[in-house]
Amino acid sequence: MSKRLEDFIKTNKAGFDDLEPGNDLWERIEKKLPAAEASKPMPKVKTFTLGFVMRVAAAIIVVMAAGFIFYLKNQKSASVNLADINPEYARQQIHYSSLIESKRMELKNLAKNDPQLYREFSSDIAKMDSTYKKLNTDLATSPNQERVLHAMIRNLQIQTEVLNQQLRVIEQFNEIKKEQRYETKDI
Repeated sequence: MSKRLEDFIKTNKAGFDDLEPGNDLWERIEKKLPAAEASKPMPKVKTFTLGFVMRVAAAIIVVMAAGFIFYLKNQKSASVNLADINPEYARQQIHYSSLIESKRMELKNLAKNDPQLYREFSSDIAKMDSTYKKLNTDLATSPNQERVLHAMIRNLQIQTEVLNQQLRVIEQFNEIKKEQRYETKDI
């Protein structure tokens, strides 16, 4: 407000206060109100306690966790039967999987002499195995399952070839070590 207006109001304040409502104003207003509203008690406002809110939150978390667990179990059970896609590929998959497992055990036994070499070989196989697992998960949702299954079989074949090469390298390495021992004994 402007300074002049403020000064005017302050100096004439008593003049403004003479028009106050009478004391019986509220009594006249109450008489005009319907009788039911005047005697009716105020409705009780619902409030939630912290304990109630926490129980509701806990129940929601339990329901969500149960739903998530159910979802995960359905994801795992959604695996595809390979024989339904192609029985020949299913037989090959079983053959190569067992072959790879036996080669891994053989590699583990031969690699006791050189654990560093075994770790390097294992990391190579682990990479191919992770690719195989990715293909296996993609198999369930793939529109061309036979092609994915073929890629899985090819991955297993490559794993077998790599394991065979690794076994040959370890055997050659062990033979070289033996020859060096014999040569040092002869000297």
